[in-house]
Parts: sequence; structure tokens; C-alpha cells
Amino acid sequence: MNWMELDQEYMMPTYNRLPITVAKGEGNYIIDENGKEYLDLFTGLAVNILGHSHPYLMKKLEEQQKQFLHVSNFFLNKPAITLAHRLIEHSVQGKVYFGNSGAEATEAAVKLIHKWTASQEETRQGIVVLKNSFHGRTLGVIRLTRQPGIYQDYPAADYPVYETEAEDLEALEEILKYKKPAALLMEPVLGSGGIMPLSKNFLQEAEKLCRHYNVLLCMDEIQTGMGRTGTLFAYQHAGVEPDIILFAKGIGGGLPLGGLIAKTGLDELFQPGDHGTTFGPSPLSAALGNAVLDVLMEQNGLEDGRENAKYLLRRLEDLQIRSDNKIKEIRGAGMMLGVLLDASGEEVKNLQQQLLKRGFMVNITQGTIIRLLPPLTLKKEETDAFILALEEELAARRGGVRTT
Repeated sequence: MNWMELDQEYMMPTYNRLPITVAKGEGNYIIDENGKEYLDLFTGLAVNILGHSHPYLMKKLEEQQKQFLHVSNFFLNKPAITLAHRLIEHSVQGKVYFGNSGAEATEAAVKLIHKWTASQEETRQGIVVLKNSFHGRTLGVIRLTRQPGIYQDYPAADYPVYETEAEDLEALEEILKYKKPAALLMEPVLGSGGIMPLSKNFLQEAEKLCRHYNVLLCMDEIQTGMGRTGTLFAYQHAGVEPDIILFAKGIGGGLPLGGLIAKTGLDELFQPGDHGTTFGPSPLSAALGNAVLDVLMEQNGLEDGRENAKYLLRRLEDLQIRSDNKIKEIRGAGMMLGVLLDASGEEVKNLQQQLLKRGFMVNITQGTIIRLLPPLTLKKEETDAFILALEEELAARRGGVRTT
């Protein structure tokens, strides 16, 4: 059966599929219908933070599915309450709202920001975001994603959006002072925008500006959260304290789950009927969220991930030295790395295909950047195998073009 042809016949073409029909995920690997294994180095776009079918997560999933699969938000949901408490313990004091995805988390944040604006004596409207940022595709937040290919000419909610360059504190202050926005929303590491980490100084000074001008500081941790950069949330590297934290992807252990953490002072603004969703939080997703935190915070998963990420970065940096300038730059944090190549978009896509043939799944962002989002469980021997394959593929190219 040709699943690619069936996909093209019955599924809307919103993604360019890789020619892999997945039969199973096991450990750090995806296995196709023919039994071929692929080392998964972008983990469902940062979702499978602990790899596939992690034994502890599967155990907790089985325990929960024997109890109940769904319960209305009109009843108490023990896994969700427990997870909310633990997220607060490891971030800021306040309360949690759960949805199903990152886009829903951002939608909830926009509504919460509006609620806060209405409670202020000083009129403030709109949200500041960074150039090339990504905060979702839904109509309510699409203008917050500063990539023309995504926001295009779709209709959007009518609230001001201000764009500024990352690391430009002077430009940011100009907007905060004269445009009077309500909030600043940032990814600590721009993901889709090219794996661009924000400096500790920029985050700290941006926080000071927000406090000075009475602007909410919001951190989009949808891709960077759950230990991906070495701390549970990436903002924690800078020692800042956000007013709102968005999370999704890795928190659900492979199931849909997202939401936000609202700091004390904002956490009572939503009242019954102001916002909601039928499925968020799924008891299954919340149970897996608790299991993810168990592994990260109580079973050395975070520490192991940091060590594995250091090894991957060291091997990539060694390869860069040997690459004869084919690797222009390596940037990112933890298990969120971008490898900028001296090659055209077509050449990088070809490299991705060659690596796929060799059993290595990598993602591409911004055309010429290999985006690596490996699981925290990546082993040294798996890193070594990937580096060898990448080095051989780069060596097979002259001026970026494969010659064999």
C-alpha cells in the first residue's frame, strides 16, 4: 500500500511529508513499516522530550487509562490538579490554565492580557513580539508570529502588535514608552525563527523595562520548556520572573497538552465562563505530564539531559572545525540547536534526505538551518553515529553539492 499517495489523496497538504510511514516509536528511534530504524533528532517538533514509549510514561499511561479517559471540567480532575501544583512549585507562584496545544495557550494569554488591561487605570493595548518569532497559527494569534509566510493576509484579531528586533533594548524601550503596549511576549530561544537564544542581559534588562513601564512580561516556553535547554523552563537561566508562562509540547509526554501559568495578581482574572475548552486538560495528558516531571525532577532526567546535550554540542563544535567552513555557525541551548550551513535551501534539503536514507531524522528551519531537537535521553553512541554520518555527507559535497 502506498501511504504517500493515499496521504496526498485524502489529507490537505499543510505539511511537506518526509517519505516515512511510521509503524512504531521505541526509545530514541522511529521504526517504519519495513522495520528500518531512524534516530529521531527532532522528536515530533520538540514533543517527545524523553523519546518514544518511555517505560515509566507508558506505565503511568496504562494506570490512568484504566481509571477514566475523559471527565468534564465541571468535575475535579486529580491528575490535572496535581500537575498544576507541581508546575507552580517549579516556576512562579500563581495558578494554571490548561488547554490542548501551544496555540491555545497563546490564545488564552491574549485574553488574560486583555482582562488585565481592563483592570488598569492607565490605558494599555497590544503586545510586543520579536522579529521572526513564532507564537501560533490560529487567527487570534497569527499576527504575533512574525513570519510573513505564516501570517500572510489572513484576517486577525484587532489588537495592536508591535515588532522589534531581539537584543535591541533601545528600540524595545521606545515601544514600551510611547506605544503603551500591555505585554511583551518572547521565546527565550527563537525556534522557528532560526534557533536564536536571547542573551541573559537582554532578558534581564527587558524585565526591568517591563516593571518600569507597567508591562506584563510573558515567556513563550512552548518549545523551550520541559528541560529542553537544561532547566525546566529556559527563562530560568536568566533569573527573571515572568508574569505569564506559556507551555505545551514536551509537557504532555506525547499527548496534546498546553496551557499557561499566571503569576499571583493575574491568576484570579479569569472567572467561570471567561475561557475554557472541552478536552483540556485530558486526564491522560495530565497523568503523562506528571510522569514527565517525575523523570525530569526526581529521576535525574534533567541532569542526564544536560550532560547528553553538552556532549552533542562538543561533538558538533569539533565537526565545525573540521568542516572546511561548511558549518558556518552552531547556536542554541541544551537539546535545542541550530546548525547553520554554507549552502542553499535546496542543498540543505538534499542533505536532510541523505541523512534520512542513513537513518537520521533532522528538521530544517529558515531554509538553511538544520534544527536539532533531540530527546534528553540521547546516548553518546547515538550522537557519535549522527556526527559521523553528518561529517561524511558534508565531505561528499563540494561547494554544498553532493558529488557521489
